[in-house]
Amino acid sequence: MIAFPLGATTTPAELARDPHPRLAELRAHEPVSWLPALNGWLVTRRDLALDVMRDAETFTVDDPRFTTAQVVGPSMLSLDGAEHTRHREPFAAPFRPREVREGFAEFIEEETDRLLTALEPHGAADLRRDFAGPLAVAVVAKALGLVDADTATVLSWYDAIVRAVSDLTAGHAADPAGPEAYARLRAAVETTVAKGAAAAKGATVTKGTAAEAEGTAAETEGIEAEAEVSAVAEAEPSTTSLLTAAADRLTLPEVASNAAVLMFGGIETTEAMITNALLHLLRHPDQLALVRADSALLDSAVEESLRLEPGAAVVDRYATRDTNLGGAPICKGDLVTVSLAGANRDPAVFPDPDRFDVRRDNSRLQLAFAHGPHYCLAAHLARLETRIALRHLLDRLPALRLDPDRPTAPEGLVFRKPPALHVRWG
Repeated sequence: MIAFPLGATTTPAELARDPHPRLAELRAHEPVSWLPALNGWLVTRRDLALDVMRDAETFTVDDPRFTTAQVVGPSMLSLDGAEHTRHREPFAAPFRPREVREGFAEFIEEETDRLLTALEPHGAADLRRDFAGPLAVAVVAKALGLVDADTATVLSWYDAIVRAVSDLTAGHAADPAGPEAYARLRAAVETTVAKGAAAAKGATVTKGTAAEAEGTAAETEGIEAEAEVSAVAEAEPSTTSLLTAAADRLTLPEVASNAAVLMFGGIETTEAMITNALLHLLRHPDQLALVRADSALLDSAVEESLRLEPGAAVVDRYATRDTNLGGAPICKGDLVTVSLAGANRDPAVFPDPDRFDVRRDNSRLQLAFAHGPHYCLAAHLARLETRIALRHLLDRLPALRLDPDRPTAPEGLVFRKPPALHVRWG
C-alpha cells in the first residue's frame, strides 16, 4: 500500500478533540488517506466526498460493519437501492418543505416560547440541555406521533443509542445501555402503532392491560410481543401517526428501526445545529451584531455554522469493488469514511474557510446533511427548528452571552457539539 504518513499519525482522540488543523493537512496532502487508527480511508476534499456520497453502487452503506445498523438494525440509513427506497418512502411526506411549514411551524413556536418562559427568570442556563435538546425531542416525538414517552425518557434513549454508535465507530465495544434503550424505543413504537390501529377500529381496553403489554414488549425487545401489544393496545382518539401509517408498508421491526434513525438524526442534528450556531454567534459579537441588525442574515448564520461545525462530522461507506479515488487504491470491502467536517472547510470552495462569516455567499454548499440518496430526510425540519429557536433566543434575551466562567467547545469523533453551553442574560 502507498504510504500515507499523515494518516498513519492521525488519532481518534485528535479528531474528536479539535480535528480541523489535521483535516486541513490531510486535505492538502492526502485528500484520501489511510488511517490505521480507523482501519479505513478518510476523505477530506469536497469534490471527492461528493463522488463517494453520490455513487451508492461503488460506496455503499449496506455492510454488516455499519455501526448504526449494529445497534438498531437495518433501516433507511443502512440500506441502498430498492430496499433503501422501500424503507425511506413511507416516512418522506411530512418532511417536504411545505408540509414542514404547515405541520410544524406553529408547534415549534409554541414549544420554544414555553421553554424560554421557564428559563427566562433564572438569568442563566445550559442551553444545550435546558433548551436545544428538549426542543428537538419534543419535535421528533410530535413528528413520529410517539405516545406514552415523555421528553426526558426519549432523550435518555437517544443519549444511550448515540453512545453505543460512537463506541462502535471508535472501535470499542458498544455501551450495553444503547441496545437496552433501543429495546424500550421499539416497545414504545409498537405500542404507538397498536394504539393507532386500535383507534382506527374503535377498540378500547384498560390502561392496565396496555401497560402490561408494553412491559412484555420491553422485556423481549418487542419481538415476540408484537401480536400481544396489537391485540390489547388502548385506543387513541387522534389522527394516524407517522409510525402507524408506515406500518401499512413496513413490518413492525422495520418501522422501529427507522423510527430510531429519525429520532437519532432529528435530535442529534437539531440539538447540534442550535447549540453550535448559538456558540458561533456568541463567540463572534461582530457577526451577532450583523444578524441582530438584519434578520435576513439569520438563515446565512445557520448555514455558516453548519459549514464550520456539522453536527455529524463523518459518514461511513464501504467499497463494493476495487477502485481509485483521488489517487488512492481502494480495495473491495474497504471502509471509506467521508469527513463532512473536512469537506466543509475546503478552501477550493470556501475562501478563508476557518472564518465564521454570516455574509458568506456560498455557505449553503455545505454538506452537513450529507448528499446523494442518503441526504438527510428531515433537513428542512431541522433548519426550521433552528431558525425559530435562534430568533426567539435573540429576541427575548437581548443580553445573551457566554458564561466566562464555564468555557466550552464542540467535541466528538462522530457527532460534534459542546457538551454544555452555559450562558447568562439579564
